[in-house]
Amino acid sequence: MLSEIRITGLGVIEDATLELDPGFTAVTGETGAGKTMVVTGVNMLLGGRADSGLVRHGVRRARVEGRASKVPKSIVQQAEDRGGELDDDELLIARELSSEGRSRAFLGGASVPVSVLAEVSGDLVAIHGQADQWRLLQPARQRETLDTFAGKPVLVPLGEYSTAYRRHREIETELTELTTRERDRLAEADLLRFGLNEIAKAEPLPGEDVELAAEEERLAYADGLRTAATTAAEALASEDLDSTRPADVLGLLALAKQALDGEREHDAKLAELADRASELGYLAADLAGELSSYASDVDTDPARLSVVSERRSLLTTLVRKHGGEEGTVDEVLEWAKRSAARLAELDGSDERVEQLTAELAELRAQLKDLGDQVSTARREAAARLGVAVSEELSGLAMPHATLTVEIHETAPGPYGADEIEFCFAANPGSPARPLQKAASGGELSRVMLALEVILSDTHPVPTLVFDEIDAGIGGRAAVEVGKRLARLAEKAQVIVVTHLPQVAAFADRHAVVLKSDNGSVTTSGLVALDDDARLKELSRMMAGLEHSDAAQAHAEELLALAAERHKKPKKKTGSKG
Repeated sequence: MLSEIRITGLGVIEDATLELDPGFTAVTGETGAGKTMVVTGVNMLLGGRADSGLVRHGVRRARVEGRASKVPKSIVQQAEDRGGELDDDELLIARELSSEGRSRAFLGGASVPVSVLAEVSGDLVAIHGQADQWRLLQPARQRETLDTFAGKPVLVPLGEYSTAYRRHREIETELTELTTRERDRLAEADLLRFGLNEIAKAEPLPGEDVELAAEEERLAYADGLRTAATTAAEALASEDLDSTRPADVLGLLALAKQALDGEREHDAKLAELADRASELGYLAADLAGELSSYASDVDTDPARLSVVSERRSLLTTLVRKHGGEEGTVDEVLEWAKRSAARLAELDGSDERVEQLTAELAELRAQLKDLGDQVSTARREAAARLGVAVSEELSGLAMPHATLTVEIHETAPGPYGADEIEFCFAANPGSPARPLQKAASGGELSRVMLALEVILSDTHPVPTLVFDEIDAGIGGRAAVEVGKRLARLAEKAQVIVVTHLPQVAAFADRHAVVLKSDNGSVTTSGLVALDDDARLKELSRMMAGLEHSDAAQAHAEELLALAAERHKKPKKKTGSKG
């Protein structure tokens, strides 16, 4: 439950703190004082949407902090997983909103995405306001309410049904695509098959186009390559036997070495130069040999050149068709690999259709069985819910009102094959009509409260916040609403923003939003009331006058009536024998 809420810089509230205890807390105040900002602040803590226009004028950001005690272990674990921690056994939840619209969220002191607050806080606090009352008129909300009341008998098979339904839709979509695009599929398969046959016939090898290009270049210039190699080899090692003055490099190097060797013993430096001349001779001899070998190996076969050119032309055609942006044989081979996989997929579509059709039939049978289970459990729960709400409405000054939950069979959908409709009759003999057509605003408020009281047994939430759920009612009905909220507070922490003294009188604690005006800036703050201050506030709420004797007398009467619920009957004692 919440132990404290602090709001700063939000709307008309400059800085306000509301300390909370278990039970029923009423929040009241004059119109425009900022009561709604309390609910808005709690909604921000729950990860709800926040408008930057709510940031108080003149401040950089609004901030709402909430402290929760007795937090379920599952929520504590979620906070710790995100780097948060408890502070004195309490979980701190905070939300900041800048005037520029930037929002930040904190959980246990750690910064988290705003969506995390919605995940965690939803199990801690539930807000009910006039907007929730109108949402109750929507078929989807009525279905959710019935399913929540029904509990596991509906929710367990419904979970299995929803999973099967999603798979059913996926299969239907895939089958539609396979059958309606069959002509396109066949055309694609023919095109892929033709391309793969072309590639298979050519049998290209990885990197073959690069190797053939180099070979064609050599064959086209074979004569020039041989002449260059021969000339260079002769320059290095000539076959001319004239020894008087050699013309080749080897001869000249031999002559140089001979001259140096004759004097090397007289100087170490010269000996080193002689060794280098000898090394050059060895290198020149190797190079001359390789050039001679290269010249003899140069292929000048015109037939081979023709073969290479034709092969390159064939590969170029394949590359142009299937080579992609890179334009290489390697890209062609990659295309063939992808296309073969796609062709196998297309060729196997008929088998896939058979598999999917069989699975679809199984799912339809499964959905029928699960849907029947859900419908049966809903009908049983619908009867109980109608009786329970009608009994609650009787206690809310509507003794003759009845709520019935109608279930109509409809086409299977994601939530079963049922259409849920809440029907309401305010008086005996009146036909039950759809809730949205039959109930006034005040009646709808009491139906909403009755449902909340009933659901508190089956789907408890630690803290419930009501924002003027008493709108449209007054008199005896308002007193009964106050009693029911007090009864609900025996099971959960209840915070009620109200304008009715009959409701506020039944609260265990009473806080008022006070408005002050210094002539230019209006500010509001939350103040917990003692008994005297509470009496004055209830008097103001009834007559608009804090010091009205009649209003105070009426307020005292209301408080006395509310105090009766705290009195417990004395237990009888007897002798043991």
